[in-house]
Amino acid sequence: MRPPLDDTALDVAFREARTHYGFRNEPIDEALLRRLYDLLKWGPTSMNCQPSRYVFVTSVEAKSRLLPALSEANRDKAYQAGTTVIVATDTRFHEHLPTLFPSSPNARERFGANPETASETAWRNGTLQGAYLMIAARMLGLDVGPMSGFDNAMVDAEFFPDGRYRSNFLVNLGIGDPESLRPRGPRLTFDEVAEVV
Repeated sequence: MRPPLDDTALDVAFREARTHYGFRNEPIDEALLRRLYDLLKWGPTSMNCQPSRYVFVTSVEAKSRLLPALSEANRDKAYQAGTTVIVATDTRFHEHLPTLFPSSPNARERFGANPETASETAWRNGTLQGAYLMIAARMLGLDVGPMSGFDNAMVDAEFFPDGRYRSNFLVNLGIGDPESLRPRGPRLTFDEVAEVV
């Protein structure tokens, strides 16, 4: 067994990390966004399927396309953040499986023949990859604020008009404004949520 990460790393990724509701209006360099992807891509997915796709909404023009789809409460947050990431899933992720998972030569055809299983697999693993994005962002010094308050159909029509990708959730990234933090919410205990059998 490898030694655990030190307390500083655990604090940055989980224990001291907070969801930010406001951000300093500072851009994020594209090189850092590429570094972020190069870290998060190593998170595990079933059959190495990697169904997530990401749109890093950074420019004023791109934000003006996104903001109308957001709930009123989420618009200022997204406008202030250095970038808002649209975490989406590729409905045809299985087309990449011959490269990504060569040990199962029939995987592409199996998913292609079963759209319901393909959709469930894409959604589950794409959500995992969105979580990896948030943890990786924290580890690279960024603050995060995930959001669900938006109209998926509007986002998809604006950013994915061919219908191949479907938005899952949004993540604001940037330098968080400490004034925007809310009191930390409690967490359930191990005994309330888990059992060892």
